[in-house]
Amino acid sequence: MKTIKELDKESISEFASHLRGTLVMPMDSNYNETRKIYNGMIDKHPGMFVMCVDVADVMATVNFARENNILLAIRGGGHNGGGLGLCDDGLVLDLSLIKYIRVDTSNNTVRVGGGNLWGEVDHATHPFGLAVPAGIISTTGVGGLTLGGGVGHLSRKYGLTIDNLLEADMVLADGSFVTVSATQNTDLFWAIRGGGGNFGVITSFKFQAHPVKTVFGGPTLWPVEKTEEIMAWYNAFIQSAPEELNGFFATMIIPGPPFPESLHLKKFCGIVWCYVGDLSKANELFKPILAMDPLFQHVGEMPYPSIQSMFDGLLPPGLQWYWRGDFFNDLNTEISAQHLKFGSMIPTPLSQMHLYPITGAAARVGNSDTAWAYRDAKYSGVIVGVDPDPKNADKITRWCKDYWEGLHPHSAGGAYSNFMMNDEGQERVKASYKQNYARLKKIKKVYDPSNLFKVNQNILPD
Repeated sequence: MKTIKELDKESISEFASHLRGTLVMPMDSNYNETRKIYNGMIDKHPGMFVMCVDVADVMATVNFARENNILLAIRGGGHNGGGLGLCDDGLVLDLSLIKYIRVDTSNNTVRVGGGNLWGEVDHATHPFGLAVPAGIISTTGVGGLTLGGGVGHLSRKYGLTIDNLLEADMVLADGSFVTVSATQNTDLFWAIRGGGGNFGVITSFKFQAHPVKTVFGGPTLWPVEKTEEIMAWYNAFIQSAPEELNGFFATMIIPGPPFPESLHLKKFCGIVWCYVGDLSKANELFKPILAMDPLFQHVGEMPYPSIQSMFDGLLPPGLQWYWRGDFFNDLNTEISAQHLKFGSMIPTPLSQMHLYPITGAAARVGNSDTAWAYRDAKYSGVIVGVDPDPKNADKITRWCKDYWEGLHPHSAGGAYSNFMMNDEGQERVKASYKQNYARLKKIKKVYDPSNLFKVNQNILPD
């Protein structure tokens, strides 16, 4: 492949003349700021950023990269842990300026631009008493989260984010524009619901929203020494709990405010709850939870955007991140013993582990109904080493890998693609799509036979 440096200035100028958006090049004063991403551990130097402002810019950029055989990365503006929105020496197609949100109250749908973040969507939908299922941090990008699947607070009641995707506009590898849905380009619609950015650039999403206004939730914490006991109770409780109640399990250190000073820098296991049912029943529903005698609890009524943004302040852009994930069919004693072991060895105050339940509405979709292949798993787990100091990058990476290696023999074998780094290899990608990988390869061959869209958890053309 060519690098941007190998292109002549005339071809770059000609390309720029067809854009409404702007180019950012290495010699520009805003280049270093532009190349910053959420994960501060990623330090890549693209040859060019194209700051697209509309679909025409996206089409022109895809054509330019393909015709000049330039490595192409797609950046939506959110979190990607592996830094797969950047590439060295190639071209970054940046969608962060393609932002718009339209709520249609006649059918409770939401049209969202390819560069939006989920907090922006929540801000637009909340006044109408609506929400789209989407993660647990509001600074997450709409595009990346959706294309990978979308696990979060509302999964048990309303399914994954992809279960609420009704339609998407895409620019394909040949530069053409298509709309995909249950009735249009159905093979692509199947593939993008979990298949990541392998098949095109999504410029617009249309989602089904649901009646969610005020929720009842928040964290409950126990000393990390109780991990095995609380995990066994949680496993039994959440599997039989009403689908309106979600709770994800965690091992963590309390880093500081807004938590009480008595908890600071101590290790805990905990559960973050979110109940979207009848609020008059919330106190009764939470009685068995509070009967487990948490050392700290802060549960109550709050606007849905508040629980979605509860951890934003603790995890600002620019921190060092390394993460690994797996699916689990159970939380047996071998698994809980590993969580106690490594939860007791958390290396830095922001490092943590989460287990998200894949039950209720999320589990009623078949394993092959979308590209997301682990509907029968009970939990999606992620271990994240996090710290502001680059000097601690090796320490948090080693802890994360050791934790993962202790758990992986007890896992279901694959990982949620949004919880994968850029160093896990093709076999992990295959394992994460399981029986769906062969179909994804065939679709990839039809729509991207030269693998233009390869800076991702890559599905190789058949």
